[in-house]
Amino acid sequence: MSGKLSFDALRELADRGEIDTVLVCFPDMQGRLMGKRFHVRNFLDSAWEETHCCNYLLATDLEMATPDGYRATSWESGYGDYVMKPDLTTLRPLPWLEGTVMVMCDILDHHSHEPVPHSPRQVLKAQVARAEALGLTPMMATELEFFLFEGTFDENRKRGYRPLATFGGYNEDYHILQTTREEHVMRPLRNHLFAAGIPVENTKGEAEAGQGELNIRYADALACADHHTIAKHATKEIAQQNGLSASFLPKWHQNRVGSASHVHLSLWRGDDPAFHDKDAEHGLSELGRRFCAGMIAYAPDYTFFLAPYVNSYKRFMKGTFAPTKTVWSVDNRTAGFRLCGEGTKAVRMECRIGGSDLNPYLAQAALIAAGLKGIEDGMELAASTRGDLYEDSSAREIPRHLRDAAETLRNSTMLREAMGDWVVDHYTRCAEWEQEEFDRVVTDWEIARGFEKA
Repeated sequence: MSGKLSFDALRELADRGEIDTVLVCFPDMQGRLMGKRFHVRNFLDSAWEETHCCNYLLATDLEMATPDGYRATSWESGYGDYVMKPDLTTLRPLPWLEGTVMVMCDILDHHSHEPVPHSPRQVLKAQVARAEALGLTPMMATELEFFLFEGTFDENRKRGYRPLATFGGYNEDYHILQTTREEHVMRPLRNHLFAAGIPVENTKGEAEAGQGELNIRYADALACADHHTIAKHATKEIAQQNGLSASFLPKWHQNRVGSASHVHLSLWRGDDPAFHDKDAEHGLSELGRRFCAGMIAYAPDYTFFLAPYVNSYKRFMKGTFAPTKTVWSVDNRTAGFRLCGEGTKAVRMECRIGGSDLNPYLAQAALIAAGLKGIEDGMELAASTRGDLYEDSSAREIPRHLRDAAETLRNSTMLREAMGDWVVDHYTRCAEWEQEEFDRVVTDWEIARGFEKA
């Protein structure tokens, strides 16, 4: 059993007793998998058509709290149901879980059966549809960076996440000896994901002790986001099965490099890469230049979708390979946007702003929306930048705090036109709540600094 499954193939596997459980899932606002575990017979009999979930799942935070201020749902409205509609084209085995397959769902209104506009999968589908109306297909790939820590999630939580010890004692960027020590996690991760129909390319060590990266082959935007979400989930589960913790927190220690999720993007027309023009500068077509101009110009508007938490902004420090400026350069890792594949059919733009905590559906949707605006308005791509962009005082800064990103999101005319007021207001409230929760906390740093000295 390898790759995606048809509905008939699932029935045959159930008849042979090889599959007994179906995970029926959808991505929440934070990009986590939510859903139910069905007995395969119930799924085959009826749940393949639809099931239900509480609508608070798309109006909550990392702690599964029920914040106020959302128009979509509240205590006043009674927290009703959404319909989970399985997308049977996503049916696949999960080889790291015995006898289990999974399917991704779209979220529909319980009464009208219309798509819920702020559901992350729908936010992305809406932007893909805008591109397809122009005859264009967004093709994307994300990189998943994370840290492996000694001890399971439960063990580290019971210790108050202190002390945290990385699995690996020194920088392992491209380091074969170091990464061999992690193969009891990384090898099954690669192989299980590949068997689940996710086109894994490789894993590698990253630029810090205990830090790794998983790379998956590019795909259409929706498939890319599904692959990212399932792979992130699998990384945590397979690490847990091996007595370790895999964390996608962007900045776990002030003196350590953070974790990113770079997004690579280009447009295709049918089987042809629409970004490529062999006679153009850098091999980047006029369409590609306009799309990239929009992505770069509107980066502050959508930064929240790339950096959704207070901790996300701790990554943006010079000399850490995390960008601080919204400019582009050719194969330069100090810029917020890096042109890759210069002069080839693989020419594409890499957005380096996003952290490992991003929700891929929302991040990809925002990038597409901004790029399409660049095409619509015929925007001109500024000249590429060179050198150490950390030191370029003339380059525009990435919003440096969640509070700033929330304001640029709230005031973004581009995103309101592309996504609708409902979606922008919903995620602005998400950003506000995260900031409010942080603002009321007294941190260990404040106590240590001022308990005696203040």
